[in-house]
Amino acid sequence: MSDHSYSTALETAASIAAKEVSSRELLEAALSRVERLDGPINAVVALDAERALMAADEADGAVARGDELGPLHGVPITIKDSFQTEGLTTTSGAPELAEFVPDKDADPVARYKAAGAIVYGKTNLPIWAGDLQSYNKVYGTTANPYDIECTPGGSSGGSSAALAAGYTPLELGSDIGGSIRTPCHWSGVCGHKPSYGVVSALGQIPGMPGTLSQADIAVAGPMARDVDDLEMALDLLAGPDAWNQIAYSLTLPPPRHKQVKDFRVAVWVDEDTAPISQAYRNLLMGAATAFEDAGALVDHEARPSFTFEKAVDTYNHLLSAAEAATWTLSEIEEHAASKEEPQGELGIAYASLRHREWLSWQERRMQQRNRWREFFESFDVVLMPVTLTEAIRHDHSRPFTGRTVQVDEQQRPYTDQLKWVGLTGVSWLPSTVVPIGQIDSKPVGVQIAGPFLEDRTTLAAGRFLQEALGGFQRPDGF
Repeated sequence: MSDHSYSTALETAASIAAKEVSSRELLEAALSRVERLDGPINAVVALDAERALMAADEADGAVARGDELGPLHGVPITIKDSFQTEGLTTTSGAPELAEFVPDKDADPVARYKAAGAIVYGKTNLPIWAGDLQSYNKVYGTTANPYDIECTPGGSSGGSSAALAAGYTPLELGSDIGGSIRTPCHWSGVCGHKPSYGVVSALGQIPGMPGTLSQADIAVAGPMARDVDDLEMALDLLAGPDAWNQIAYSLTLPPPRHKQVKDFRVAVWVDEDTAPISQAYRNLLMGAATAFEDAGALVDHEARPSFTFEKAVDTYNHLLSAAEAATWTLSEIEEHAASKEEPQGELGIAYASLRHREWLSWQERRMQQRNRWREFFESFDVVLMPVTLTEAIRHDHSRPFTGRTVQVDEQQRPYTDQLKWVGLTGVSWLPSTVVPIGQIDSKPVGVQIAGPFLEDRTTLAAGRFLQEALGGFQRPDGF
């Protein structure tokens, strides 16, 4: 059998359908690869090999019979451990869920399976999906396949590492604070944060199992090594949830332009409160130049009519409110009574907002969303950083807010890395991340944001950059 470790999901499904390779052969190869290579990476933390092999045999039987096949028929994949997966331990990195085995799939997992995918394992993340690194007391630390002294990112770090290491052609991420975008950026793979509400994330943890509400800002979305796979997966994942499907349907509009030369591209990379490294800036400028060379209009000065700081402030308040359920009532009451500046962990800073205050921040968000809408009357996409630098070294020191990041000659607060993803996330915009090069053998990506619900436009821009700049480059040794 030829090696399919780095085939795309679409290529893999086509090979199965054409009987060039069996689902069982692919699954056995994936299991062998994980056993052989994953020790120092620790991306795949729970396996469901026996049931997956049975499903693979059933998939091969369907091919032999000439049954109608789904777009992911027989393709072995892994899934982020925050998404409940029927019959397979799902912990979200929390010791209290170390033995939790769901009896039902999360909505996006069910949609992958309905398309024929076979889930054979779960991938690591930080506890409650709440960090830019992937480590927890249940499964330990996940390392970056390009440099094991560095993190692959978080919270979907096991997902991005599994993609980079060739364990799976497709993954499922979640993103409230860059948890799809940052791991893709630091692990050299592709990801798409959908417009808010396009993909049901019901069944993700947190909230706790059985929770029916879905958090503000948070989305579920696809991760892969190829933009065509992202778009195919988005087509599978997108659509109304069980509450709305009786009356609603979803049709995402096509890309604004068929030809790259017709794109109007804004470039936003410089902010004093979130400075990026010069090496990263150079690569982002290279991405902008690729558009210019293709004939697109590129503007380095255009901005929506609000400040970066106001958008980030809005994000910080609404992020804390969205994560308030992570904290106990007594912790929130203690924080509300404190006269000190917000300290400690991500999400607690403004978790004690009164509802009246939340309504005020919500209105600020809506005003910013409207100004983004006006901005996208003149531009189609905006190119931005994801974080401040390439992948950082492992740092699990506490408190979270006491950590720092080296950016050239500066020490910046760890939480500054949330600012560029918060800028777009708080306004519910779609963002596609694709790799644009490497810094000291570590990959970096660009965040391509676009108009709300025009996800196919950011994907089209990402597809162009993937082709222009070379896309995914496998790490040495894999």
